Amino acid sequence: MAEASKVIHVRNVGNEITENDLLQLFQPFGSITKLVMLNAKNQALLQMQDVPSATNAVQFYTNVQPSIRGRNVYVQFSSHQELTIMDQNAQGRGDEPNRILLVTIHHMLYPITVEVLHQVFSPHGFVEKIVTFQKSAGFQALIQYQGCQNAISARTSLQGRNIYDGCCQLDIQFSNLDELQVHYNNDRSRDFTNPNLPTEQKGRSSQHGYGDAGVGFPQMGNAAAIAAAFGGGLPPGISGTNDRCTVLVANLNSDRIDEDKLFNLFSLYGNIVRIKILRNKPDHALVQMGDGFQAELAVHFLKRAKLFGKRLEVNFSKHPNITQGADVHEYVNSNLNRFYRNAAKNYRYCCSPTKMIHLSTLPQDVTEEEIVSHLEEHGTIVDTKLFEMKGKKQALVMFENEEQATEALVCKHATSLGGSIIRISFSQLQTIRENSQ
Repeated sequence: MAEASKVIHVRNVGNEITENDLLQLFQPFGSITKLVMLNAKNQALLQMQDVPSATNAVQFYTNVQPSIRGRNVYVQFSSHQELTIMDQNAQGRGDEPNRILLVTIHHMLYPITVEVLHQVFSPHGFVEKIVTFQKSAGFQALIQYQGCQNAISARTSLQGRNIYDGCCQLDIQFSNLDELQVHYNNDRSRDFTNPNLPTEQKGRSSQHGYGDAGVGFPQMGNAAAIAAAFGGGLPPGISGTNDRCTVLVANLNSDRIDEDKLFNLFSLYGNIVRIKILRNKPDHALVQMGDGFQAELAVHFLKRAKLFGKRLEVNFSKHPNITQGADVHEYVNSNLNRFYRNAAKNYRYCCSPTKMIHLSTLPQDVTEEEIVSHLEEHGTIVDTKLFEMKGKKQALVMFENEEQATEALVCKHATSLGGSIIRISFSQLQTIRENSQ
C-alpha cells in the first residue's frame, strides 16, 4: 500500500458517477477540501481534511467494496501528499457575474453546433454571439447575452443539466471576457446581431480543433465521453487519444471498389466527411472520418479485413484532411451517416467484420426468401432469421465467411428492398440461435 496521505485516489469512476456521488461516499469520514475528476482516465483525486480521516476511509473501503450507481470503485492512497488544483481555463472566472458564459460540454456523444447551443440558451434572453472551440478541457463555447441578468438566469437554470438524455452535460462559468469577437457565421461561431458576416475565410479553417473548413463535426476530445458508450471502458487496443481524422486504405480491388462501397464499410465506425480514390494508385483511397476517435476505430477494426479477394491495409494518413476537388466524393451532409443519431448505440455495435450481418428498416411484409434473393449473389448463405423488435421487421443473415458478409454489406447497405432503404451492420452473435429466445 502507498504511504498514507490525505489525498485519496479513486479508480473505475465511470461517466455516470458525479462529484456529488463521491462526496457522499467519503463525507462520513471527515471534511473534503478538494476534489478533481480525471474523466479521461475514469479516475478521481480527493483530498480529506487530514491524514487520519483519509486513513479511516481507505481502511474501511479496503474491507467493504464501495459501489456507486452499480459500479465498483477502488480506493487507495494517492502518491500526492497535497492536491494542487490548477485553474484549467483562464477564460473562466467562476462566480463573478458577467454577460458572457464559458460553457464546457462533458460526456459529448453527439455533435454540438451553434444552432443547438442557441436553442438551449436563448429561452433565458437574447443571445448576441456564440463561439465554439476545442481545448484540453474538452469542447467549449463562449455565449454572450445582451444583459448580465440573462447570463445569471441561464447559469442558474442550466448548470449541470444534459442537452441530450444521459450525455452532453453543461458545465457553466462566467467568462472574464468583455466582448466576443466573431468573424464568421457558421456551425462553429455566430453573431446574431450581424447576419451579414461571411461563412468562412476561403481556404482555411477559422477554429482550432476542426479538421477542415466547413466540416461540422467537432472533435470529441474526451475519450471518457465515448467510453460511456462502451460501458465505461474503451475496447482493448483503442486509446481514444488519436487526433488524426484521415485514413489511408491500400490493397483495394480497383475493379470492384468505389467511393460509395467504401462509405458503406467505413460508416460503421463513424461519420464520413470525404472519400477520394487516388487516380495514380487506384488500389489506394483516402477516407476522412468525423473525428480522430472514429478514425482510430476504423483502423483498429478494419486492419487486415478481406474484401473482393484482397486483404485491406488500413492506416492513418499523413494528410490531416482531404482537399475538396472534382475527384473527391462529399459525404458530410449525407443522411446515411450513422452517427448523427444514436451515436452511443452505434459505438457499441463497432466490431471487426463477422460472417453475420444484421438488417433493419425492412418492409413489414418482407419474407426470408426475398432477403436471401437480395443477398445470395455475394456468397453462400448458411442461415437466416426474420424477427420483429418494437414492431419493426429485422433480420440476421449468416454467410459462410467474413469476406462474403463484408461484400454483402458494402454492396447492399442503403439499397432498396420492397420499397424500403435497408440498413446493414455486422452482428457479433456467433450463431443465429443465440438470438432465439
